[in-house]
Amino acid sequence: MTASPLSLPRLREEAAGCRACLLWKNATQTVFGEGPAHAPIMLVGEQPGDKEDLAGKPFVGPAGQMLDRALKEAGIDRGKVYVTNAVKHFKFVPRGKVRLHQKPNTAEIRACRQWYERELATVKPTLVVAMGATAAQSVFGRITPINKNRGRLIETNDGHKALVTVHPSYLLRLPDADAKTREYERFVDDLKIAATQLTRDKAA
Repeated sequence: MTASPLSLPRLREEAAGCRACLLWKNATQTVFGEGPAHAPIMLVGEQPGDKEDLAGKPFVGPAGQMLDRALKEAGIDRGKVYVTNAVKHFKFVPRGKVRLHQKPNTAEIRACRQWYERELATVKPTLVVAMGATAAQSVFGRITPINKNRGRLIETNDGHKALVTVHPSYLLRLPDADAKTREYERFVDDLKIAATQLTRDKAA
């Protein structure tokens, strides 16, 4: 059952003390979503990275820079988009001075889903864009393969329109330059679907 919506500042304050899973123990802080209170598009990523964990803001590292570029090419103003993550604490393993990203497990995704649900209930976006497998699992409440579902609008069980695409960090990890260019263009094309839908909703 989804909790009653609160204001985003109240939700952020409440999430700062979340102890629903053990990820808070090693993370610097909760990294809550950011953006306009009633943004038409909500972008959902996996979890904060190293830079996000330190800054306390989502998508400020290399993946965020790639996202900003892709949004601009797709005709979407990031300032008008609400950006969040399925999991609000950075999961990592230390390797010397480096903190290596670790993928959240299903229990951690479920534990954090209450915050996504409450952000959704508060922001009330027209469209949710799930970037990556972890985000898709949170948005749809089940494991949702990216390649089988990307590039088209899907209705979630709670009646929201959703779009599935890759996470920008996936693009950063591709070793082949041609593959990186090709996949980046596909990512922008997915975001253009979101932009088109937004235009249609405004016209309706």
